[in-house]
Amino acid sequence: MNVSDEDGGRRTQAERRATTRRALLDAARSMFAEKGYHETAAEEIVRRAGVTRGALYHHYEDKKDLFRAVVDEMEGEIDEEIEAAERAQSGLPEAVMAGYRAFLDAVLDPEMRCTFFLDGPSVLGWEWREIDARHAVGKIEEGLEALIAEGFVEPQSVGPLARLINGTLLEAAFFVAASEDPEAARDEVWGAMERLVGGLLKGRSTAQN
Repeated sequence: MNVSDEDGGRRTQAERRATTRRALLDAARSMFAEKGYHETAAEEIVRRAGVTRGALYHHYEDKKDLFRAVVDEMEGEIDEEIEAAERAQSGLPEAVMAGYRAFLDAVLDPEMRCTFFLDGPSVLGWEWREIDARHAVGKIEEGLEALIAEGFVEPQSVGPLARLINGTLLEAAFFVAASEDPEAARDEVWGAMERLVGGLLKGRSTAQN
């Protein structure tokens, strides 16, 4: 994608900046998926994006900062997949579990698997978990609060439980990402996830029967 201003300068500065950032994100995202973070040089990203090296450092501090932006964007896309999966369910417990399943399904996408789940933690370290927590923990808490309000889960503090569930989902995702057969690993780990999280729901519903 070449972002030279072929329209004779009719675009606003904000539009040109947005176009350049989009070109850099798209180029970086494709190259990180193809070659991995460590094997991708900043010069290659600039060349594929069709911008100058100065443009890269105008919008991002360095390659790692650009990678961080790619990861954050991917997290937002995973959020959208989770929300779509939840909306497709008619019952609250089913919607919550469908959201958890959608997170694990995201690992099956080769681009997500390589960049988000494998390179993300190694490149960004604890910051990667902070990015994930910023998106995930609050949403898990909301789901738990709704389950408690509807009587599906015993009343309790949702903060610690949400972080435990999020940690479990992350470890499950890492298990899938590191597997030579991601689909089989997803199915295997999902069975364990259903038994683990489903136990919270089953215990409460059984008490009501």
